[in-house]
Amino acid sequence: MQESELWVTRLFNDRLAGLGNSLLGLVRIPAQARPWADFMVMQILVAILLIVVFAILRTRLSADRPGKFQQTFELVYEFVHGQAEDQIGHAAGRYLSFFGTIFLFILTSNLIGLIPAFSSPTMNVSVTCGCALATFFYYHLMGIRANGIKYLGHFAGPMWWLAPLMFPIEIISHLARVLSLTVRLYANIFAGEQVTLVFLGLTKFPGPVIFMGLHVFVGCIQAFIFMLLAMVYVGSAVAHEH
Repeated sequence: MQESELWVTRLFNDRLAGLGNSLLGLVRIPAQARPWADFMVMQILVAILLIVVFAILRTRLSADRPGKFQQTFELVYEFVHGQAEDQIGHAAGRYLSFFGTIFLFILTSNLIGLIPAFSSPTMNVSVTCGCALATFFYYHLMGIRANGIKYLGHFAGPMWWLAPLMFPIEIISHLARVLSLTVRLYANIFAGEQVTLVFLGLTKFPGPVIFMGLHVFVGCIQAFIFMLLAMVYVGSAVAHEH
């Protein structure tokens, strides 16, 4: 058993070990006695939570009498849409589903660790790397979709004779984006949660509250930065100037 196994992870390992090993088998990882890790289970819980929230929201949508629940998410939508238009332009609406999903997933993952008996899945580098790779493949796919084969011109530089030099540089630059997105999110959330846990163990009220508030602030900022960088990358990929 894992030393830091959460109660919900223990439940998964006790009841769904076969399913966990089947999923691990898809990526050729040998079967284990307790295949579920905390970050895996917490990702599933975050996804389920978001699905439930939006299922409830859908039943309460009203154009004439919007409730506070609907108004809250309308504010989130307007915020994401405004940021996307600033970075991409009027075509930003095509990509809002990805931006909104990545923002809400990371925000919820960052903050769920503040609930007792849970932990933030973004404290694990595998989760942040997965988000970074999803962004990486998404903006390249959108670039190809918007520009066709001409998208490869982004990697060749401004002059054709510079292409042999610029192409490997651009490839390294784009791969560095994955590393940057991964490490930035992971390091900030891991450090923030560890600091909060330390002060929860050392001090009494109001000390922990201050650091929990700081952790909320960092979690929101990191979700915003990740989304904003994704918008910048998509904007540069779908641009037609090149």
